[in-house]
Formats: sequence, C-alpha cells, structure tokens
Amino acid sequence: MDSKALISRFEKFLNENIPATQSFHPHFDQAFKEMLYVGGKRFRPLLLLSVVESTKPLLVENALPIALGLEMMHTYSLIHDDLPCMDNASLRRGHPTLHVSYDEATAVLIGDALNTHAFAMIAQAALSAQTRIELVTILARDAGISGMALGQAIDCFFEDTPLTIEQLRFLHMRKTANLIAASLVMGAVICELDKSSQEALYAFGIKLGLLFQVQDDIIDATLSSEEAGKPTKNDGHKNSFVNLLGLKGANEQKELLLQELESELKKLEPSLAKRLQGIVSTYFKS
Repeated sequence: MDSKALISRFEKFLNENIPATQSFHPHFDQAFKEMLYVGGKRFRPLLLLSVVESTKPLLVENALPIALGLEMMHTYSLIHDDLPCMDNASLRRGHPTLHVSYDEATAVLIGDALNTHAFAMIAQAALSAQTRIELVTILARDAGISGMALGQAIDCFFEDTPLTIEQLRFLHMRKTANLIAASLVMGAVICELDKSSQEALYAFGIKLGLLFQVQDDIIDATLSSEEAGKPTKNDGHKNSFVNLLGLKGANEQKELLLQELESELKKLEPSLAKRLQGIVSTYFKS
C-alpha cells in the first residue's frame, strides 16, 4: 500500500473502532469523537504504518490499533494545547475547538479520556504481551514527563521570555519531535527490528519532528487562518523558530534539517528509507 492507501485504511479502522460511551451526559460521546472525526494529517499513524508496511506488511492489520492509540494521544495534546490556560485557540483542523463548541471542562475531560484510551488500544492489540509492554513504555515516555508534557510546560512557562537556540531545540524536541520519533520506533517494535534499527529510526524521527515544528512556525507566520485550518499569526508570545531566527533564518533551518534527514535516511534499510523519503517529499519539500 502507498501512503494514501495506508491513510485510507487507517481512517476506515478509526471510524469502525471509536468507542461509544453510554450515559445520560448530553454531549460527552459526541465530543469524544469530534476531534478524531474532523481529520488532520494523520502524520503519526502514517509513520508507524509505513514502517510496518515496508518491513512486515502482514502485520499492518495488527498495527492499526496502535496507530489509533497514537492518534488519540496526539489529539488529546491538541485539545489541551487549545485550552484558554494555554494557547486559547478557537479553531483546530478547520473546526471550532472543544472548549468553544462545548465548555472548558468538557475539553479537559475529553483530552483526559483520549489520553487514557490510547493505552487501552495498545493493551487490546493482537500482539505479544512483551511487544505491548514495550509500546506502552515508549508512548508513556515520549508523551509524558520526558517528552511532550515537559515540552508543553516549558513552552507555556517561557512565553515572552526568549530562549537560546539550544533551549528552543530542547523545547521542540520534547513538545513535538519525541512523539513523531516514537511513532517510527513503535512501528519498529511491532516488526521486532533490532535495537540499532530502532535507534536509527528514533534519530531520524527527532530530526523529522524538528522539521515539522519549523514548518509549522513558518505556516503560522505566512498563512491565513483559513489556509492553515487553525489560528495563525498567533505565536507572538511564543518561542518559535520564526521569532528567534526570523522568517529567513527559519527557512534556512528547514533546509538544513532536510539535508540532515537525507543523511539519516542512509542509515536505514533501503525500502524503508525510500518510503520515508517519499513522506518527507510530500509533506515538506516545496
């Protein structure tokens, strides 16, 4: 399957496997499904499934619950990032954010529910117990106190306080890159790749995640909210690559990361490298 077919298969699985909640709450069930249904790039599930498809294609079906758990974890992070206590955003994926559509308490609790259900998806997957333990460990590490949650805390605390380039990279490695790198390594764990292959994929994923963040900062500075599907011109108080380096410097950083990714790809198995090169070209090269 090519990337388009993998995303299509993932969307079908998502639509068939979002759990229904039974209660007399007037909108909890709808709110739980809402941000998952409205789409997005599905970038992290695509990375995980691309590793599996390129390495052990017969395991793609077994990997789909893991990909959905990963997307749930990512979606929780977006819902919480949009809250009034953080970015106070009114639009996400071209759709009103949950605290706007419903209320702040609903948004917090739906984020919590998506976070916890991500681990249920992994626990129920048709994979060995040892593999599921490894997957849970990776996701908890890279989404939690050593990864995304730490990065978000730094991002919020240091608003209006300029960071150094080293601190900026540390922030965005945790906030963005760690979960992208985890997506690749989780695919490698499903395929039982050796540790050196996992480490090479993680290193590639960190560079890819930083590139993702640089491009996101450039989009915020150059596109309208309608074009981006979310509020833009919104990073004035943030430690972004554009704010620290200027638009020219951020574009130079993007080109440097693209070059570094080319080097990282040479460390991977050729068919997998080719698949990942295609994803990089689709998402990041103009």
